[in-house]
Parts: sequence; structure tokens; C-alpha cells
Amino acid sequence: MAIASSFYFNFLILAFVMAFSSLRASEPPLTLEYYKSTCPTVLEIVRKEMECAILSDPRNAALILRLHFHDCFVQGCDGSVLLDDTVTLQGEKKASNNVNALKGFRIIDRIKNRLESECPGTVSCADILTIAARDAVLLVGGPYWDVPLGRKDSKTAGYALSDTNLPTADEGLLSIISKFIYQGLSVTDMVALSGAHTIGMARCVNFRNRIYGDFVATSGINSLTKQYLSKLKSVCPPLKGSENNESAMDYVSPNLFDNSYYQILLRGEGLINSDQELYSSIMAVQTKKLVAEYAENAIAFFEQFSESMVKLGNITNEDTYVNGEVRKNCRFVNT
Repeated sequence: MAIASSFYFNFLILAFVMAFSSLRASEPPLTLEYYKSTCPTVLEIVRKEMECAILSDPRNAALILRLHFHDCFVQGCDGSVLLDDTVTLQGEKKASNNVNALKGFRIIDRIKNRLESECPGTVSCADILTIAARDAVLLVGGPYWDVPLGRKDSKTAGYALSDTNLPTADEGLLSIISKFIYQGLSVTDMVALSGAHTIGMARCVNFRNRIYGDFVATSGINSLTKQYLSKLKSVCPPLKGSENNESAMDYVSPNLFDNSYYQILLRGEGLINSDQELYSSIMAVQTKKLVAEYAENAIAFFEQFSESMVKLGNITNEDTYVNGEVRKNCRFVNT
């Protein structure tokens, strides 16, 4: 039975790869030295602003990391998620997968304002968000990685794509895998990038089905788990009206970027369905092994997360290299 499940799983993954691998085949024209002569202080400026943001509230790290992910999965890493609605443009902020879920825009605004004073019209909002996401992780204990730069900002947004491209809290494992493969990211990338949930919060609307569903089945009924589940239910009662109440996705160390997220999955206590699916789904052949590896070996997790974040940041919107721009204000296209 296990062999058959493994074969079926690998067959489906291969099918997804064959269907979607050509969509992200081209390498982006990004380099580590892109702003060396035009804005040599860009990394220093972003780092200082992120230090201030995280000192004021460590949760800001997760907000920026989530913004970056939601940006890159819709049209590529082009800053489209930062655009406000206008008379002529429908942004992504009010799409169902983004509304009430995305914050941190003012942090990017502050960084942009500093860079416009230092290097006007030079550093794209897409690059700012990518650098800020790296610094967000580093400043709460996570790994460092070099960030290739040179993205342009999109003049368009992908409201409809926000609802089709982004994984959701109650989505099945194979569907989530297909969305990552569509972006040119592997199953290994998916499991590593899911580790970003070691920081940040989830809203009740995204974990209600989990705690009133199969939470007990995956976690067992020991006393500590009972206490945790009882606490979650007090935050998120079964009746509607508490949708925006929040709980940490990693209750062990919610403000520290570490591998405890995977250890929680091993105990069957993942907060949202899509996280626990990585370990408990009947289709979790490859992903279960990776969860166990990262739960045991934080260095392996950090190394893979860094590599996968570079791949995520290299998802490009090829149109921006012809029709893109460097926005003066990240919320609006240039006039």
C-alpha cells in the first residue's frame, strides 16, 4: 500500500512538472552588484529601517515576509501587491486571499521614502520588498542569504490571480504542491518555505476548520495538547464573529525564526490544515520525510530555506523588463 501511494504521488508530481515547468524557464537578469554605482547604500538603508520596525514589534518580520510571498506568487516579484486601488487600476490588496491578511505596507513606504531621498528614482519597490524580507528573517534569528537585485515594478496588478495562485489554509497537499510547481518551485522548496510559519499569526477564519475538525485525530489526547486546543477554541469559538482573532502558528517560539514549526507538525499540532497536511496527509510521502529532517536538523532547514528564498525571489514578471518602471511611490504607478 505504501509503495502504491508513493508511486501515485510521484506520478502526480511528475505530471505537474511536465505541465508547468516551461512557464518559469527563463533566468531573470538579476545581479548582486546591481546598485553598486547607482545606490551603494541601499542594503544599509533597508537594514536600518527593518531594525527599527522589528524593535518596535517583532511581528513585523512575519508581515514583511508574507508580503513578499504574496507578491511573488502573483505576476512574479514585481511589487504589484503594494499597489493601491485607483479609478483605473484594481490592486491585489482587497482580493479574498489578501484582504485582512496583509499588513506592513507602511514599513515599505518608510524604506521607499528614505531611498528616494538618498537615490531618487533608482531602487524598485520589488527589490525593496525582497531585501526587506531577507532582513526580516535575519533579524529574528533566521539565516542570511545574498539577494540578487534588478527587478522592475509592474504597472499592473493581478487581483484575480491572487485568488487562484496563492495557497489557502484549508487546501489539500497536492493542490498546494501544484501551485508551487507552477511557480518553478519544487516540493522541497514548498516544505522549506512553509517553515516561514515559524513566525507570525493566523486568523481564526483560517484555523477554525482545523481545531474543530481533525486536530484531535492528528495530535492525540495528552493533557498538554488538550490545554492547547482549549486555548485555541477560546480564541476561535465555533460561531462566526471572531474571524480576525489571532493565534501564533508556532506557539513554542512565535517571534523566533527556528525549526520548532516542524516539531509542532511532528506532534500533530499544526495550527492550519495546509501545514499539518505536510506531515499527516495520506499523500505526504516526500513531505513527511522533509518535515522530520527539518525538525531534527535546524541547519539543514536554514540552508534549504535560504536557497528556496532566492528561488522565490527570482520568480519574475518578464513584462516588467520591457514595460516596467521604478515607482516613486510604491502604492501608485508613476504618472
